Amino acid sequence: MANLSVKIQSKENCYPIQITDSDISDLKPQILAQIRGSKFLVIISEKVNKLYGKILGFNDDEKFILKDGEKEKNFKNYQKILTRALKLGLTRQDAIIAIGGGVVGDIAGFAASTYMRGIDFIQVPTTLLACVDSSVGGKTAIDTGFGKNLIGSFYQPKIVFINTNFLKTLDEKQYKTGLGEVVKYIFIEKSCKCKEELNFTNFITENTDKILKRDLSALETVIETCIKLKIAVVEQDEKETGLRKILNFGHTYGHAVENVTKYKKYTHGEAVVKGILFAFNLAEKKGLIDKNYKYFAEDILNKFNFKKIPDFKPEKLLKAMKSDKKATSDKIIFILPVDYSTVEEFSLREDEIFI
Repeated sequence: MANLSVKIQSKENCYPIQITDSDISDLKPQILAQIRGSKFLVIISEKVNKLYGKILGFNDDEKFILKDGEKEKNFKNYQKILTRALKLGLTRQDAIIAIGGGVVGDIAGFAASTYMRGIDFIQVPTTLLACVDSSVGGKTAIDTGFGKNLIGSFYQPKIVFINTNFLKTLDEKQYKTGLGEVVKYIFIEKSCKCKEELNFTNFITENTDKILKRDLSALETVIETCIKLKIAVVEQDEKETGLRKILNFGHTYGHAVENVTKYKKYTHGEAVVKGILFAFNLAEKKGLIDKNYKYFAEDILNKFNFKKIPDFKPEKLLKAMKSDKKATSDKIIFILPVDYSTVEEFSLREDEIFI
């Protein structure tokens, strides 16, 4: 078991993150102990509810079951969640609990941040992607027809409960999408400015087989390390005004791929891996890195056997990139590698991207 904490500069208190492999049936009393009031609303993934609903032990009238898929992170479901909270009579002392992947966490967190101007929010991520990424850092959002996560807020959870036992039943596609976000940290590790020397690149390269086989001990180390690196970034830059932008490595291109395929063909992690490969190619063409580092990165990614994504027409991708919330009126923001495990932010014109 590992206990971490996030200290946000703009707030007096930090919030804890617990990583454990204890029985899932232990979760409910741990969650309820964190609620100040007497009421709560559990937003739970449909798939997770089918697999673990009885074990978790929440009553049907305490749950809002969200169908699976990125398309469910929409304004209509956001309204339904708020309406349900109002009907339950949730007060500012009560809480919204997210049990599921990133979609559940994002929409539940956004609802919590806006309900009565903010009530407590508890995260229980059940996918590898949510464990290493969206459950920590306070980004909440819903999608629109114009793009992903364009309506949202920065709202930190009260506590994050990570239980690696949920990962045993994760299908291979969703497991791989989480690994796509995991490998990102290899290439940004030094830029995260973590005070602790984690040597994540060495761990990943030496334990690839264990990670692919879902060895729980290796997975706990992977999750703990990714979170430590993310904490180091978020504590310095909560609202993505500077350093936190490095967490978007691979995402500018990746989000564009998701956009042009209408979030149906590829998972987030698959798209991010494609974005990482594009970033390495672009950095090598611009003379930011040498070919050896690019080959090194490609070799690591190949070991994980990620799904291959074809190239898309530049004009389609550029249109999607322009709608990205990080873009400016005439420039598109890219995070590019400049050295081993080191990245920097670049503002590029359209003609500087596809060269």
